[in-house]
Amino acid sequence: MKIVVLDGYSVNPGDLSWSALEECGEVTVYDRTSPCDVVERAGTADAVLTNKVVISEEVMSKLPNLKYIGVLATGYNVVDADAAARRGVVVTNVPAYSTNSVVQMTFAHILNMTNRVAHYARENREGKWSASPDFCYWDTCLDELAGRTLGVVGLGNIGYKVACLARDFGMDVFACTSKNSASLPTGIQKTTFEGLLGISDILTLHCPLTKETKEMINKATLDRMKHGALLINTGRGALVNEADVADALVSGQLGGYGADVMQEEPPRADNPLLNAPNSYITPHIAWATTAARKRLMAVASANVKAFVGGKPVNVVG
Repeated sequence: MKIVVLDGYSVNPGDLSWSALEECGEVTVYDRTSPCDVVERAGTADAVLTNKVVISEEVMSKLPNLKYIGVLATGYNVVDADAAARRGVVVTNVPAYSTNSVVQMTFAHILNMTNRVAHYARENREGKWSASPDFCYWDTCLDELAGRTLGVVGLGNIGYKVACLARDFGMDVFACTSKNSASLPTGIQKTTFEGLLGISDILTLHCPLTKETKEMINKATLDRMKHGALLINTGRGALVNEADVADALVSGQLGGYGADVMQEEPPRADNPLLNAPNSYITPHIAWATTAARKRLMAVASANVKAFVGGKPVNVVG
């Protein structure tokens, strides 16, 4: 079986091994593949693995041996799954491999904005504490999470864990979710998205990107949030209107924005969020802990093995 990995670098820049995948067949790994090179590189492959390289119906039509597409991620919008199904091509993904890591990043952003860790580390490098007449030094408000209200949009694997961890911090937790309120654990109360806007000290986004949720955070919804509330986005960049979020940060309506995703990745250098006050953007790395990438590669290899064995798993579409 001939297997081609089109963009392996982001998953494995060299610190992990492709050996488990190599047990399934002849493997060729490309660090990155531009759209114009996809057909040439995958031309005779039986199986193609992709993270962000798009596999369209047009591309599939030029790959005569293609039987399998493995997405090296949970989201599989880079593949035309309907076209694959029509052609009898199996498509799989890697679900829930990064849940713990994304939850961790969500709270990294929350704690950075409430405890101002990066700010004070920078102040110390500049000698502010050393020059202080007191044993301690601070020049910002420092917030405690206990007693504050966290609004969670979406209670999938990640949103649910964020909500439960917030309870452990002593927060009041409300969620916008399709789940029945009776099925929610003690301490997590169901409400509407509109309800979350008015009560949340911190609003965190963990819902899928759909026509209904695209730019759900915009000027109108930002204006309905508490003045000075914090917004977290480790879901999808397009859940927010980035220009409106930047304006809300400048005006002070929004107290801070912590995000690991943006609408365009990498972002344009002139994206207003990169220089807006109290905007903290990490470069889409929540998923990329070593532990999460090991899980991703292990499941991706197991997916291929299962397909070769005639019993595919984690099939999408």
